[in-house]
Amino acid sequence: MKKNPGVWFEIYVDDMDRARKFYETVFATTLTDMAMPEGLDNGMKMLSFPSTMEPVGGAAGALVKMEGAKAGSGGTIIYFGTEDCAIEEARVTSAGGKVFKPKMGIGEYGFITIAVDTEGNIFGIHSMK
Repeated sequence: MKKNPGVWFEIYVDDMDRARKFYETVFATTLTDMAMPEGLDNGMKMLSFPSTMEPVGGAAGALVKMEGAKAGSGGTIIYFGTEDCAIEEARVTSAGGKVFKPKMGIGEYGFITIAVDTEGNIFGIHSMK
């Protein structure tokens, strides 16, 4: 089997502080500031999800605020893997988001929740139980 070619994702946001609070609350994690490479500091700000740039088979990613790139529903959904998606689903509303589709079975592939963040982005939460 070939390795997953996905190595990075970006979730565009309008309000970085609001988006940071949402994702840190829902996933009980801490996002960290990313330094912009020299010459790319054009008002872009990025907060990284915990990750490593080593090719270990999972995609890394960040929240991004960039002029000209609007937040909102677009057609690409990133799924965050968890132990039990019901746990994170229970935090979505209190963190300011909305549950679009509550936890549902997807057969042998486990379970998913589909939610909307504070910026209007749709994202998924996946678990095997």
